Amino acid sequence: MLNGQRILEHRGETDIEISGLTTDSRKVKDGYLFIALKGSNENGHRYLADAVQKGARALVVQDAETGLSGATVVRLPDTRGALFDLADRFYNYPARHMDLIGITGTNGKTTTSYFLESILREAGKEVGVIGTINYRFKGNSFEASLTTPDPVDLMRLMREMRDAGVTHVIVEVSSHSLDQGRTQGLTWSRAIFTSFSRDHLDYHSSMEEYFRAKSLLFDSLEEGQGSGQVRAIINMDDPKGQVLERMTKVPVVSYGLENRCRVRAADIESTIHGLRFRLVTSGGEAVVNSPLLGRINVYNMLAAAATGLTYGIELKTIVKGIQSLSSVPGRLDRVQNKRGLSILVDYAHTPDALEKALQTVRELTGGRLITVFGCGGDRDRGKRPEMGRVAGNYSDLVIITSDNPRGEDPGHIVSEIEPGVRESGLDAVDPDSPYTNRGYQIIIDRKKAIRSAIDMADKGGIVLIAGKGHENYQIIGKRKRYFNDAEEAALAAS
Repeated sequence: MLNGQRILEHRGETDIEISGLTTDSRKVKDGYLFIALKGSNENGHRYLADAVQKGARALVVQDAETGLSGATVVRLPDTRGALFDLADRFYNYPARHMDLIGITGTNGKTTTSYFLESILREAGKEVGVIGTINYRFKGNSFEASLTTPDPVDLMRLMREMRDAGVTHVIVEVSSHSLDQGRTQGLTWSRAIFTSFSRDHLDYHSSMEEYFRAKSLLFDSLEEGQGSGQVRAIINMDDPKGQVLERMTKVPVVSYGLENRCRVRAADIESTIHGLRFRLVTSGGEAVVNSPLLGRINVYNMLAAAATGLTYGIELKTIVKGIQSLSSVPGRLDRVQNKRGLSILVDYAHTPDALEKALQTVRELTGGRLITVFGCGGDRDRGKRPEMGRVAGNYSDLVIITSDNPRGEDPGHIVSEIEPGVRESGLDAVDPDSPYTNRGYQIIIDRKKAIRSAIDMADKGGIVLIAGKGHENYQIIGKRKRYFNDAEEAALAAS
């Protein structure tokens, strides 16, 4: 397993059998290899003794260690840099036997993955998906801990997929994973770019650094790598798409609404009942109907369609795959309710995503638009007033509430959102008032905020509950408690 690694020193036998590997000492079992990583918040070297006590047979470390007995110790110059290769070798290079499709971008990754999965399945492919909502293949579904798992979990998952007969794996590739090298050893068949806007500036030092991380996926593409042709599928309506086109070394398939795009949409009709448009390609045209809402979903469909075309899938099969998808969890997802209200739950947690969601529902509503949202704690604080302005610009009534406050005081988070709402021109109104035409309220308890919004809703209007989407929890402090926006909304409207 350590072949090819520059070993600085080792103590104990190296010709030993390993039954598993992990970077989390809590997951160590008898016969495991424990790899100690250094992170911004944790240092795995602190848990070496715990790993040995739980049965670790070998340790891979970066720092010189003394005084440990009972396990082989191997020191490498960079354990994080070696992690992918170690995991890849242990699971016998599983990704080499499947087509890998990476999707990156600030917004649209998840919905695009659902559309593409549906298209590939319609074409008879066995598909696995590794994404924000879950990891799924062949009837199996696992809760996603990270959008893109660490290399150990990623390779284990891909090995399970390969053994189950999966031929195509769709991976949502986050900027964090690209920056941290979690996917640096993967050979991509296709890379898809959806969009670029502000997010994750609590992690990346600037928008330039954020984009640099995103661009690593396209910079890594090489003609002739993998089992077939390599293609980049890029949204050319986004200014950053043109940057990526110049950067990548492989042929580009462009998509968007502009005439110059190879795959585009024309004659778009968007209503509260769904979408209808002409899908225009170099090989022909077809009419697409979908129950999903909003022009933003046209882009997601185009990205998936363009990718399908690069695999030689017929246009009629692509359209059938798109039309068979009735919803995506937490993405402008309708909440069925006894009062017949139009209630939508959406994952929008960035200014751009919230604006696009609100633009969509503003066009669709025949009455008042009520928006319930908050911002996550211990994350990019700069986007809070921006999201407040966006919500105020498009909504008749904004209810500012708690999201996942984590280690922050929810009241402090709300106080940083409120100035943006005020700048939009909305004034504060009494939360105890049973009805108000325009303004904003602060109701920190998310359950009460949702109930209040629905109490004030009318059948001609729309209630948008944004920020958490598919998530079925709230993180308060270090505690994760069950909470589901859609369930709370349905109960409130019963």
